[in-house]
Amino acid sequence: MKMVLAVVDKDDSHMVMQHLIKDGFSITTLSTTGGFLRAGNVTILVGVEDDKTQDVIEIIREHSRSRTQHMPTMLGAETFLQSMPVEVSVGGATVFVLNVEQFEKI
Repeated sequence: MKMVLAVVDKDDSHMVMQHLIKDGFSITTLSTTGGFLRAGNVTILVGVEDDKTQDVIEIIREHSRSRTQHMPTMLGAETFLQSMPVEVSVGGATVFVLNVEQFEKI
């Protein structure tokens, strides 16, 4: 058995969750915040049999997308600050697949 742990951008999370549930996967979600951009994410936990792991990953891949966004940065000395927009990649998903030693539904 595997645990798929996916950190999904909040803008993509609804579609990912909807399709996972539609395809019969039980999910647990946690509201999380990214460390770099402090942006909202949803962490989705899915316990699956080994042969269904790739199906979960494909649903996540199909319904989450990476995109670019301009973020302001502050440059300059203490008395003079200038905002300089920087293009960063946001969205998409980060997926971890963990081995599960034991699973019990109580």
